[in-house]
Amino acid sequence: MTTLTRATGDSATMLGRQLRHLVRYPSMTLLLVGMPIVFLLLFVYVFGGTMGAGLGDASGGRAEYLDYIAPGIMLMAVASAAQGTAISVAMDMTEGIIARFRTMDIARVSVLTGHVLGTLIQTLLSVAIVTGVALLIGFRPSAGPGEWAAAIGLLALVTLALTWLSVALGLVSDSVETASNIPMPLVFLPFLSSGFVPTDTMPTGLRWFAEYQPFTPIIETLRGLLMGTEIGNNAVIAVAWCVAIALASYIWAKRLYNRDPAR
Repeated sequence: MTTLTRATGDSATMLGRQLRHLVRYPSMTLLLVGMPIVFLLLFVYVFGGTMGAGLGDASGGRAEYLDYIAPGIMLMAVASAAQGTAISVAMDMTEGIIARFRTMDIARVSVLTGHVLGTLIQTLLSVAIVTGVALLIGFRPSAGPGEWAAAIGLLALVTLALTWLSVALGLVSDSVETASNIPMPLVFLPFLSSGFVPTDTMPTGLRWFAEYQPFTPIIETLRGLLMGTEIGNNAVIAVAWCVAIALASYIWAKRLYNRDPAR
């Protein structure tokens, strides 16, 4: 058996462990899906009539605002799942199961890979549910099959990047409580982007931050793919941000996992 074959087999075993956790403890998945749906309904039905004014055609209202914020809500679902990953990794570290895995004859990379692949599946299911709710209340994207495939690919890439970041945050946390708090900025970054209002309506300092933080080009690319708005160079910037975050977070997580065998 080659090293690659062994790592693949062990990673598949760890993925099975993560999927069994998702089935046995559905409350975490429901919580992660529920928050973006609550924000979606809140913004559309409470604020949508006012905040939608000026969007789309001259009549702008809830329907136009729903089409505008749906990509931001999808990204919020991805960020929420990343928070769950940090908690799951921290629980494994504090409950001693990682120490047990280290004594076993398994590929070391498989433990973290199982977490990442499990989260990727959980997140894509969560985004599908959130998108389904948006469609039920009136979200009407104009995307064709190619644009939908590109949007799903971008969401998968964002999920991969944020999941490796959350794995590192879970490893660096000294408790589950800390791990549940550290990733919170990821959940709220969509609010400080073009996800809910155009950036040119913000004060100067906040507008600068919103335009240059990673979530804005990702949301603008999703919006362009799904709604046919102008994408410009946002797609290139979005992919570059995702690759950079994924690579840096992978190296950081691998270092943290290998440095402290006593945890």
